[in-house]
Amino acid sequence: MTHAATFSLTYPDTERARRVASSIRPEVDDIGGDRTRVTLDRDGATLEVLVEAEDLVALRAGSNTWLSLVGVAERAGDVLSDGVSSE
Repeated sequence: MTHAATFSLTYPDTERARRVASSIRPEVDDIGGDRTRVTLDRDGATLEVLVEAEDLVALRAGSNTWLSLVGVAERAGDVLSDGVSSE
């Protein structure tokens, strides 16, 4: 892989970072292709998403995908934290 982007996301607490990481971790092996690879790492309240790609187009697409997944996980966590039910 010749191109990389690292996104460091810091949350208010370790539990929130753990929830987001746990939500997106199953996608690491399910999403991907021949041109991109992702690595997740969490240290306390900081989640690091490393996207690697063979070319800049794939890097942009992979970055957009993973940042979107993080956003969905964050919003879902907000709903659960607020005690709002989807029923």
